[in-house]
Amino acid sequence: MEQLIRDPRFADTAFVVIDFEGLTPSGRPAEPIEVAALALRADGGRLVEADRFESLIRPPADVPVTPLDTARTGITAALLADAAPAAEVMTRLDANLTRPPYRLVAHHASTEAGMIAHQGMHCPVLAATPLLDTIRLAKAVAPGLGSYGLDTLLGHYGIAKPANRHRAMPDVEVTAQLLARLLTQGCATGRWRTLLELDMAAGLQPKRLAPATPEAEQNALF
Repeated sequence: MEQLIRDPRFADTAFVVIDFEGLTPSGRPAEPIEVAALALRADGGRLVEADRFESLIRPPADVPVTPLDTARTGITAALLADAAPAAEVMTRLDANLTRPPYRLVAHHASTEAGMIAHQGMHCPVLAATPLLDTIRLAKAVAPGLGSYGLDTLLGHYGIAKPANRHRAMPDVEVTAQLLARLLTQGCATGRWRTLLELDMAAGLQPKRLAPATPEAEQNALF
């Protein structure tokens, strides 16, 4: 990764690998039930951990945890009963982001971008931060794979799949390992040497929610 580290913009940027676990109620946006974030900074030619954050999130009372949700994540309604609501958790997470500039990093980053956008009033720094998608990075350096799902890429790069896959922090930790492999491979092949080239290959702008129309606001009253 030495070529990237020589780019002052890359060296100054913290890469925050983030993941949500969520519920997907019919007819409304996904509700987060867990978030984890791992901040990485360049040091001596590699990315090293600078900070981490994780928390369960209590969903709204009208969004139940279903047996299918629990089967996928292992998270039960009982685990969430004493957790803080999303507004509080996202405010605490945002308060940790005091050393910009940042890039958020996620696998299928548009999903995380949508979750953040719907919580944007509670996390304005996160909501304004550009993202890098590890799927797009992988497609740039490893074209032709049959799948770019996280499990497939972990196997491709020899990264051990965590026992508690589909919990936020284990998924963040392996995504951080994947990021390091992708950056190294991209440097070795000349695919990118600067933060700008990374942004061009795999960058996403933050999602912006459309403002409510007068009709929608009126309907919300009834």
